[in-house]
Amino acid sequence: MKFSACMRDCYDTCSIISKIEDGNLKIIGNPEHPVTSGFLCPKGNLMPKWAASKDRLRVPLIRVGERGVPDFKEISWDEALNITISKIKETMKKFGSDKILAYEFSGDRGIINHYFPLRFFNYINASLLDHAICDRAGHEALLDIYGTSVGIDPEDLKKYKLLVYWGINPVWTNLHGFNLAKKYGLELWVVDPVKTATAKRAHRHFPVKAGTDTLFALAVARVMVEEELYDKEFVSKNIAGFEEFKNYVLKISLEYAESETGINKQEIVDFARKFFERRGIIHLGYGFQKSFEGGEAVRAISLLPALVGHRIGFLYDIKVGIDINYVSGTFLRTKEMRLIPQMLLHEYLRRDEIKFLFVYNANPLASYPDQNKLRKILKEKDVFIVVHELFLTDTALYADIIFPANTFFERFDIVDSFFHPYILLNEKIMEIAGVSNYELSVLLAKRMGIKNEFLYQSEERIAENILNKLGFSLDQLRDKGFIKIALRPAIKTKSGKIEFYSHRALSRGLPPFPVYREQPEGKKLRLLSPTYQMTISSQYHNIYKKVDTFLYMNPQDAARRGIREGDCVEVFNEMGKIRTKIRITKDIPPGVVLMYKAFWPSLLGWNVNFLTNSEVNKDYGNASVFHSTWVDVRKV
Repeated sequence: MKFSACMRDCYDTCSIISKIEDGNLKIIGNPEHPVTSGFLCPKGNLMPKWAASKDRLRVPLIRVGERGVPDFKEISWDEALNITISKIKETMKKFGSDKILAYEFSGDRGIINHYFPLRFFNYINASLLDHAICDRAGHEALLDIYGTSVGIDPEDLKKYKLLVYWGINPVWTNLHGFNLAKKYGLELWVVDPVKTATAKRAHRHFPVKAGTDTLFALAVARVMVEEELYDKEFVSKNIAGFEEFKNYVLKISLEYAESETGINKQEIVDFARKFFERRGIIHLGYGFQKSFEGGEAVRAISLLPALVGHRIGFLYDIKVGIDINYVSGTFLRTKEMRLIPQMLLHEYLRRDEIKFLFVYNANPLASYPDQNKLRKILKEKDVFIVVHELFLTDTALYADIIFPANTFFERFDIVDSFFHPYILLNEKIMEIAGVSNYELSVLLAKRMGIKNEFLYQSEERIAENILNKLGFSLDQLRDKGFIKIALRPAIKTKSGKIEFYSHRALSRGLPPFPVYREQPEGKKLRLLSPTYQMTISSQYHNIYKKVDTFLYMNPQDAARRGIREGDCVEVFNEMGKIRTKIRITKDIPPGVVLMYKAFWPSLLGWNVNFLTNSEVNKDYGNASVFHSTWVDVRKV
């Protein structure tokens, strides 16, 4: 029996008990873990099948055909390493080390196997990725108000009465958190344009019109200010700029808010009164912030818990103090780091600013927006691509060299969570094929002849160093498979207070208060592309193949287009077009259509990212704007 930890890009980060029984991997949720509570979600239960899949890559491959097609031949590890290092050296000599990009994200969230490979790329002064595909807008918005995006410990939910899920569907994406809130007896509200699985299980659902969250939150704040539904003592001691904010929100018309948001005036008033009465807290989702309105929305929503007296009254992110700079080796650089904005990858490729691309922990040829543009650029440009992967993903199909990876059941690591303040142990329990990210980076360093000891530190030494800085030892972690790090969330603004009048926003060229901007006129249907229940971005599509590829549409929009249930339709915009079947439902509001995100185009022939918007929200760190995508639909 071994301790494992689910390292998917998921809130829950489950502690797992693993064993080999009759030659097969068996897993259960660790019953001792206080948050993940002894059970695994439907995706978690796919992991043994995922780890033992016959489709896993076993040997290195070299491309012999054109990009995007499965035309490779097997080569030895020596050949693959020699070709890769030769291309790295050639790129450094001809173009400079900054034309090498390590493209990674959260496909594997093991601390060592996510960040340690960056030691090699920092040592050679390569470019790194500035992550902005997921939660950048919300992070920047919370820094404007609180100086931190670290929220409360979910185990502290027991102290509260009301939890508002704003733009998150935890029944699909944070099941352990949802169950924890139910266990503690909280009243649950949902603010979401879509009647999600969570909305159907909640006590109240506020179906706000997509893109109007900012105005809804400000309207609620207006009622709270006007009716003095706020903690006056807390506000006077802990909030900067309240009087200015008060004057600002009192100018907001509830009639206007009703007409824009679709939430009637009385419901807005009722939300404000009961939120104050129950001193509500809010779980801020990641989905709605992936839009041009997203940053402003998070700023506005995050003010509400402060009004009722919470110094930190939101769930958003957890950081337990792991020294990522140590793990990733930023101290090894001898040149200034060039960070390439994640959402501008296609532009840097187009301008020949990237000549060597090394991809691990990511599948951008499924998860990146405006796929037609990205694929065309990669086929046209002279860029050498190396991919470290478990399977022949869409990104791997564009590689020149593919190295086979292993799963987290085949290696040691530790992992943190962005929902709970626990560090989990992951022990090796089997060996099937491939190498870990850690092992591949060591192989590359050796093949390049690098002597620096920091590129060869053992995994256990790194884990021990991380834990020691947090006041723990690796032996303590081995005891239960997890340890809890005490959270000390603090306001870190310049004033030391919650800044309703945000000086940081002003310094970034933004208004001091959140601003609602009306929805664009003359557009068609707003396309939402949330996470599917049985996948995590593109992960598990090849394992759980019965994915939901329907386009979901409101009956009003379907009737206008002469579309009936089950019809084949074409969804199109200036980025591209795809064909699929329609599902007509009142769970989707008028003016919106929905498709689930990031399935493998190599399995379907398309995915929703053939249509999604590759623009960025420049006001909020070049954040992604997937959900500011507009399409039309016609029957075919």
